[in-house]
Amino acid sequence: MSVIKDPSLAPMGIKKIEWVKEFMPVLAQIEERFKIEKPFEGLKIAVSVHLEAKTAYLGLVLRSGGADVAVTGSNSLSTKDDICAGLDALGMNVYAWHGATQEEYFEHLKQTLSFKPDIIIDDGGDFVSLLHGECKEYAANLIGGSEETTTGIHRLRARVKEGSLKFPMIAVNDANCKYLFDNVHGTGQSTWDAIMYTTNVMLTGKVLVVAGYGWCGSGIAQRARGLGARVIVTEVNPFRALEASMQGFEVMTMDEAAKEGDFFVTVTGCKDVIVKRHFEVMKHNAIVANSGHFDIEFSKPDLRELAVSIEERRPFIEGYKLADGRIINVLADGRLVNIVAGNGHPADVMDLSFALQAMSARHLALNGKNMSPDLYNVPKEIDYDIAIMKIKAMGLGLDKLTAEQEAYINSTGE
Repeated sequence: MSVIKDPSLAPMGIKKIEWVKEFMPVLAQIEERFKIEKPFEGLKIAVSVHLEAKTAYLGLVLRSGGADVAVTGSNSLSTKDDICAGLDALGMNVYAWHGATQEEYFEHLKQTLSFKPDIIIDDGGDFVSLLHGECKEYAANLIGGSEETTTGIHRLRARVKEGSLKFPMIAVNDANCKYLFDNVHGTGQSTWDAIMYTTNVMLTGKVLVVAGYGWCGSGIAQRARGLGARVIVTEVNPFRALEASMQGFEVMTMDEAAKEGDFFVTVTGCKDVIVKRHFEVMKHNAIVANSGHFDIEFSKPDLRELAVSIEERRPFIEGYKLADGRIINVLADGRLVNIVAGNGHPADVMDLSFALQAMSARHLALNGKNMSPDLYNVPKEIDYDIAIMKIKAMGLGLDKLTAEQEAYINSTGE
């Protein structure tokens, strides 16, 4: 029995799901394969990923493989109520609504886990955290699961290091078909789609400060440069800082950059990257957004302490007025701007990420009971096969090594 806000939104939700399917050819091929193969017959799968149209289609693909599927979101502000209603109308159990309080959000997670899944698909680690703590009893049938994002992988690595992980997990985020495309191109496009639509402010000629030059940060920086911005990168990793510099970006500390930026985008996976002393020197009308998983990358408590007033200036924009009259504009309450204030990653790129999720779930269904508790990479053959499927779907050409070339590459050279 679903727990959603407005069932009447189902027709629009279904149309959106049908739309993204048109641009996810690899996942569509996997769906047809699953309909025949039924790899999940008799299994239950719980999904906690940003609950919008692409995620909904993933849930339907898993169900086509014989699974009993329950779905919730991984962030209450990224949940789309029409998608929840659409999935419910299509007969899937959904536990989520947009704007849920923290208590409601965790109750939805618990409701989704309460049917004791065999496989979980997590985004950020909240499922895993609950199954190791408050909801241990719901892990009774658990074979294993997969993790979608960098933050969740960090949490899983910490569990592996301390020896506390209780079941196998697959690091989907670390597959080539995920981070090379979703993280770079998906985050790069969707972040600017959301910021530009929300603010209606031109980026050309402005100064962008990107905090973090990992795969996501590099995508954001590259697209901003393409739109005519001057881009500054801040980093704690010397190799990434050197990479940013050699790719033509300015690199400086946040203490220096805070005075320069018109736009700030955090994408580090860490907390307190922008704090009080940085807000104190920012320009009037500086725009601050986050594309990391949690809303802790810049300190909202510090900004609230500095503000003499706070007002909604536009949808998804809160203006924090400081004592000297300057206003710092925060987008999407510091949450993932690309999906809270936008449409999330393009369907074309999520085709790769969710194909990985679907095939990783299949791998667990077939092999998970023989896997010990640990963090595993996506099998190379899965990653490679999905890349080949995408190449063919896009109509691209790909050369092949001759037998002689293969022998040369694999030889000692003697």
